[in-house]
Amino acid sequence: MRWIRFLDPSTNEQLSGELLGDVVRSDGGKYQLNDVRLLAPCAPSKIVCVGRNYAAHADELGNGVPERPLLFFKPPSAVIGPDETIRLPDSEEVHYEAELAVVIGARCRNVPAESARDVILGHTCLNDVSDRVAQRWETNWVRAKGFDTSAPLGPSIVTPDEIEEPFHVVLRLNGEIRQDGWTCDLIFPVPKLIEEITAFMTLEPGDVIATGTPAGVGRLSPGDVVEVEIEGIGTLRNPVA
Repeated sequence: MRWIRFLDPSTNEQLSGELLGDVVRSDGGKYQLNDVRLLAPCAPSKIVCVGRNYAAHADELGNGVPERPLLFFKPPSAVIGPDETIRLPDSEEVHYEAELAVVIGARCRNVPAESARDVILGHTCLNDVSDRVAQRWETNWVRAKGFDTSAPLGPSIVTPDEIEEPFHVVLRLNGEIRQDGWTCDLIFPVPKLIEEITAFMTLEPGDVIATGTPAGVGRLSPGDVVEVEIEGIGTLRNPVA
């Protein structure tokens, strides 16, 4: 199944529904996809992000590979949906980072890796927009990773019965491929991440785990258009200002 959130074109009400081809079916009725404005497909209480989870990406930034998952947060206020504008902070170096995002489907704590699939609602695309200047001086990355519009998310949540790993993660900047990786190269795979995170934190339905980015990160500039595509899930497109 494919789940989306959208605005009702007549009432501007926020709705959720199942995407069936070009038709959206929700409790409010049926809508043509072209007639609705897509929102981020979930409203997380928190986004738990994983840093340096691809060895090649750690290397390109001159960092070592962590012994345990390196975790940080993005707040709910960072989330924007498809085609919404990424607004750059006052920084000389802000990067894109294409990532597979895992959306949690059940309240959970202390989930062993072998049971991780039981708590996954589905998967979507995320762009971990990052201020590298702030990241170099701030050890907890609040300003570097948590500014408004730094977490584009979408376009839909695809359930595990429709698609399975490995996922092919691609980022295009102004139509040119800049990142091209596979989640089979994750240092810490998704089940291990869920086990690690839920060992000390309760995850709620709709929470998101951002699994890390492959090599090829680079600078965003006003006027750019950035696209994160994961085969079988869709394309998350956002302009930059």
